[in-house]
Amino acid sequence: MRLSPDELIFWRGGFFKLNGTIVFTWGIMVLLAIGAKLISRKLSTGPKRSRWQNLLEIVVLGIEKQIEEVGLSRPRKYIGFLGTLFLFVGTASLLTVIPGYEPPTGSLSTTAALALCVFVAVPYFGIEDQGIRGYLKSYIEPTVIMLPFNIISEVSRTLALAIRLFGNMMSGAMIIAILLTITPFVFPVLMTALGLLTGMVQAYIFSILTAVYIAAAIGARKSSPEKASKS
Repeated sequence: MRLSPDELIFWRGGFFKLNGTIVFTWGIMVLLAIGAKLISRKLSTGPKRSRWQNLLEIVVLGIEKQIEEVGLSRPRKYIGFLGTLFLFVGTASLLTVIPGYEPPTGSLSTTAALALCVFVAVPYFGIEDQGIRGYLKSYIEPTVIMLPFNIISEVSRTLALAIRLFGNMMSGAMIIAILLTITPFVFPVLMTALGLLTGMVQAYIFSILTAVYIAAAIGARKSSPEKASKS
């Protein structure tokens, strides 16, 4: 029983290993890119629309609504990044019904890469919204003593994102693998269905937490105009 898709080696050449994590990650990216291209190539603004366009609009509007409810007033600005995170993690979970497939999110390297994307995106959007001086100033508010604590908070929440997603995804895959060896076929099928639901929940939580972190990064500038208008 493999604990991670890193252990599934497709090709080895010297120090380079083409493992399951790399293959399945690129497979998901290609699948999402081709799917987006096919669905969006014949979009219609009229009353008659394809089922795929209706599905795409439902997904996009749903993600936009969730982003707006978090507190980001311009969801279109963030939907590219947050939507991609959600679709990648969600698709990685949905494809577990394919025999031989192992979700790349079951590898700590993948979840660490996703968390690193969040780690970079949060200050990026914060600096874009407040300017580099305004964003860095938030690290020493309300006093300069908070500087090391704010830096530790940035690093620790990135690690928490990676470990949380990795632990939840890997534990689900391990439970199903164990049940396949000691129980009849029907029960693992039910657990697989539950694993699909759990995977979508994890995709939702990961993207929502990212949206919360971004909202916190740009929140200082939003509160300032409100205080000024009240005064």
